[in-house]
Amino acid sequence: MTGSGYFAPTEGGDTVYTVAAAGMKFGAGALSEIGDDARAVGMSRVAMMTDANVAVTEAVKTVEQSLRTARLDVAIYDGVRCEPTSESLSEATRFCRDAGCDGIVSLGGGSVMDTAKAANLFATFPDAPLAYVNAPIGRGQPVPGALMPHIACPTTCGTGAETTGIVVFDVTEISVKTAISSARLKPTLAVIDPITTATLPAGVIASTGFDVLTHAIESYTARPFTTRSRPPTPADRPPYQGANPYADIGAMAAIRIGGTYLERAVADPNDSEARHQLLFAASLAGMAFNSAGVHAPHAMSYPVSQFNHTYVAIGYDNAPPMVPHGISVVLNAPAAFRYLGPATPRRHLEAAEALGADVRGAQPEDGGDLLAETMIGLMRRTGIPSGLAALGYTDADVPRMAASAFQQKRPLGQAAKTLDESDLAAIYRSAMRYW
Repeated sequence: MTGSGYFAPTEGGDTVYTVAAAGMKFGAGALSEIGDDARAVGMSRVAMMTDANVAVTEAVKTVEQSLRTARLDVAIYDGVRCEPTSESLSEATRFCRDAGCDGIVSLGGGSVMDTAKAANLFATFPDAPLAYVNAPIGRGQPVPGALMPHIACPTTCGTGAETTGIVVFDVTEISVKTAISSARLKPTLAVIDPITTATLPAGVIASTGFDVLTHAIESYTARPFTTRSRPPTPADRPPYQGANPYADIGAMAAIRIGGTYLERAVADPNDSEARHQLLFAASLAGMAFNSAGVHAPHAMSYPVSQFNHTYVAIGYDNAPPMVPHGISVVLNAPAAFRYLGPATPRRHLEAAEALGADVRGAQPEDGGDLLAETMIGLMRRTGIPSGLAALGYTDADVPRMAASAFQQKRPLGQAAKTLDESDLAAIYRSAMRYW
């Protein structure tokens, strides 16, 4: 679908976008059906992957019981690390391989689901951690074939990892946070049971909820797919293709839901409607950015978490010191949207309105500022740190952060404006303190 608007044709640009939609089931009680789901996709011996915190919840008992009732063998791995590393992925891969499993069920947040995707990949096609990482950081080789079936069950309200073919992790050998992206990594089925969010701490809701919003806003404000060069063959079309009509639908719905329910979900742990809505928004945003891609805030998030292993975020007291992914992204987002607003002003204004901004009398050129200010207000009301300085960063850290972020060519390539290191440095400086 092209036309005279945002998706107008460009010389040499693509005219096609692809949607690799994941299977999804959503609703209270969905986890109790997972045994039948696993058997339906061909599993007989299941590697059930989770982390130590989720392992003691009723959700794990429900899933294990359902699998065993379906007469499936189950091997449980609860050693997933929050914010995975190449070392923790290797440990999970070893478990998966040694268990002799023919399928994986992951139950947890984005770290659990990403770890399961990576274990599936490396157990099926063993190679070095950097083999499948996008260039220039890694070799960028494609995933060579189909993986084992994987059913992903999220327990947080944000990452959308249950619907995407992306794995984010720290490569400890070279001290870089990066990602592997392939449609073959996408879970076979997402089973989303909103009752899993009932015990989430408010700080986790806030962090993961802003991951929802940044996924959606970045997808909506990404460069249009028509500005990407036409690939030599359909197989060469990248997973991240730029904003497109399909991704717009999920992205805008997720922004509206997040703007309506995030503050409520953080403020009241008994507001089940708000938490259930956020979980739905996470999947919508995941399906959107899995096609359109994310851009500057996510590219810039990797150094924020990579260079800080002492911060303890509210709600993450039982995890090792680290900057949670949602926080590392959202602290860059207002500054990035303000900076990139002039490149796609109307899209930024529409996103601001969907998030809850009063746009009466506003002009398109106000979009970036309005979106930034609306996000900052929501951050303040939900207990997010006031900027990068609140994590201990200073202007002296900006050069190495900008240099590291500039290596993230895949997400940066989706921004509506070409960004160099000096642009990234300017955004980081603006993100130091919002209030």
